[in-house]
Amino acid sequence: MKKLGNETSKLTFRQIAILIETESTWGRKVIRGIANYVEKGMPWHLLIDPRDHEHRSALPDGWRGDGVIARIANRIQCSQLLATGLPIVDVDDVFTDAPGVARVNTDEVALAALALEHLTSRGFTDFAYFAPPSHRYSTARGDAFAEAVKEAGYECHHYRPGYRAGRKISWDEQQRRVNRWLTSLPRPVAVFAVDAYHAHQLAEICHFSEIRIPDEIAILAGDTDDLLCDVSSPPLSSVSMASERIGYEAAELLHQMLEGEANPKESRLVRPHGVTSRHSTDVLSIDDPLVVQALRYIQQHAHHGIGVQDILREVPISRRSLEIQLRSYLGRSPAEEIRRVRLERGRELLGKREMSITEIALASGFSDATRFGIAFRKQFGSTPRSFRKTLFAE
Repeated sequence: MKKLGNETSKLTFRQIAILIETESTWGRKVIRGIANYVEKGMPWHLLIDPRDHEHRSALPDGWRGDGVIARIANRIQCSQLLATGLPIVDVDDVFTDAPGVARVNTDEVALAALALEHLTSRGFTDFAYFAPPSHRYSTARGDAFAEAVKEAGYECHHYRPGYRAGRKISWDEQQRRVNRWLTSLPRPVAVFAVDAYHAHQLAEICHFSEIRIPDEIAILAGDTDDLLCDVSSPPLSSVSMASERIGYEAAELLHQMLEGEANPKESRLVRPHGVTSRHSTDVLSIDDPLVVQALRYIQQHAHHGIGVQDILREVPISRRSLEIQLRSYLGRSPAEEIRRVRLERGRELLGKREMSITEIALASGFSDATRFGIAFRKQFGSTPRSFRKTLFAE
């Protein structure tokens, strides 16, 4: 990254347009990441989320700027931006063939792996992907999830309603088509939805169809919208995107292009943080009640520093039987499952700015920050401190 701060006076003041929606949690966090980069000393003025007379994302008539960071949503917008001749960084993957546009995108392969890991840890062996035809997102997320499911030895059922993207259908018709698909799925099944909006839509349809969540159908959203995930009934588990990091790296990339560096041919890929678990996946798809009881105990008490012996005191099962059953269902020993749950809690708590690494280690069930750091690095390939830096892009 270029040195900032002391060199500010040598840099030309820039007008930068940010064509990213401010209505969603994702969009606001991406803009926050851009602002974090600018606050380090960049002499940029940010034009945030400009709209035309029909409230569509667009550059204002007569605007004379130096660069654009955008979530390019349609082909018309893409053509208009390309016509400006300005350096452009796209933070989405809908139009990957646009010439001369640099990209910073979510690593969909890593996202799919996180989603599948979360669902298989609940014992699911049947999976589905929900993404109604739309021009607003690419097929990359679904393709990556289907491939991850296939590599794990399972089958992924896709929602294919029989109409093309762009066709308008009524709310009633949408309900009927989705309900017909849900009825055709095996039970219990874990459904991965492309985003929080469609996960919420799916939960609503399940409610009207009296399909129990998560007992019959567990739902995991492909991204997080704080409002939609919290107000859904039940609240939705979701993949936590590295939105601030995407914004920060998009600003860094645009800075480099403005300074004359070549437009990179490959997209910068940013890994998601992890999965925020809520009630929509709070189920264990395992038919052995003692194993379910043991796993529930681990989920509820792993952060209290429990060991395998504590489980055996609560669940009437032998150590040998518990070991065999857990390896059969999850491919892990009881001790490994305890450690996995602790580390998942630690990874989630790293997103809380107000907590220190030591506080997070203790809250996750580790005796100190050193042991937490060793286990975290072994599991995720980075230290807790390094991982936290990727969350906030500071």
